[in-house]
Amino acid sequence: MATISESDLKALEDSLLNKSGDVLLHNRFRALFTLKSLKSEDAVLVISAGFQDSSALLKHELAYCLGQMKKTSALPVLERVLRNTAEDPMVRHEAAEAMGAISSSASLPILQEYLTDSNRSVRETCEIAIAKIEWDNSDEGKRHTDSLSDSTIPLYTSVDPAPPSSGLLAGTPKPEDVSEAGIVALKGKLLDTSLSLFERYRAMFALRNIGTPAAVDALAAGFSDESALFKHEIAFVFGQLLSSHSVPALLKVLENTQESEMVRHEAAEALGGIGTPEVLPHLKEWMAREDAPLVVRQSCEVAIDMWEHENSDEFQYANGLGVATPVVSITA
Repeated sequence: MATISESDLKALEDSLLNKSGDVLLHNRFRALFTLKSLKSEDAVLVISAGFQDSSALLKHELAYCLGQMKKTSALPVLERVLRNTAEDPMVRHEAAEAMGAISSSASLPILQEYLTDSNRSVRETCEIAIAKIEWDNSDEGKRHTDSLSDSTIPLYTSVDPAPPSSGLLAGTPKPEDVSEAGIVALKGKLLDTSLSLFERYRAMFALRNIGTPAAVDALAAGFSDESALFKHEIAFVFGQLLSSHSVPALLKVLENTQESEMVRHEAAEALGGIGTPEVLPHLKEWMAREDAPLVVRQSCEVAIDMWEHENSDEFQYANGLGVATPVVSITA
């Protein structure tokens, strides 16, 4: 666990919570991810205070970070967010997903309660989070946990909403997994709506771990699904893969005005992380378009900051104590 001085913690708190009233959104994101990296109880308290903000984009990211920190002390605030039916569904869904990431059996009753929520993305997230907690406590899940050690270097450090398919849980994929037949089989599971979302997510993260252009194409086929939650997770996975091969599919999602805001926002941030030259004009366009939903415009602002980071000499993005160059900020 990283440690910082009280004055540095206060500086991060002031930035994240925008106490001066003039902190740009992307700088608040950097403060958030710096706090996340601390994995401390103090950081949990600071992040939890941010749910009073008006930005759904920021609040959804707060919930995500609390889940990644895996601190059970965050569960009460996450439960309050999920129970708040006046909150943006994108934020409530992320709170439910964070509970799945923390993976406490104590969260099962509330997640089961909201399996009948009026919002589809919230319902589906609760379904996946329940399956995730149950898997973590299954024989396979326990064996996987026991197989990990401090010296294990994971392909991805994130706590995912579902584990990759068996055989692709950890380590370098075997030749048969990256074969055309193996990818076709996983694509079949990814697109099979008769399977549970949890099983389809397992195929999704298995394809991520393979990471070849053929795997990217298989994942992109999932953008034809009816579930906004499912499509937003594919865009998130592309943001992890950072493959330029996914850029055309992500641009198509960003520019589709009929697509869910939740999916388009995730596509924008993935494009910012990939950071290739051709994406910047599109991000600037959608940040400036007054007819674009606020969450899309704000995501493009954050994505441009990510793009600039990827094309700079900065060592890490989570440098909320550093000095960032101001750009235009998107507000309601």
